[in-house]
Amino acid sequence: MRYIFRFVLILVILGGLAVTGYTFVGDLSPQRAPVETPITLEVN
Repeated sequence: MRYIFRFVLILVILGGLAVTGYTFVGDLSPQRAPVETPITLEVN
């Protein structure tokens, strides 16, 4: 049982390090681009 808990603890630590590393290395900012939508107005 002790080995299973140790294995799970190591997996949790490695997962936390992976998420932390991805937030620093990965580009999480949204891409910005102008959006134009033509609108037709009917005037009576």
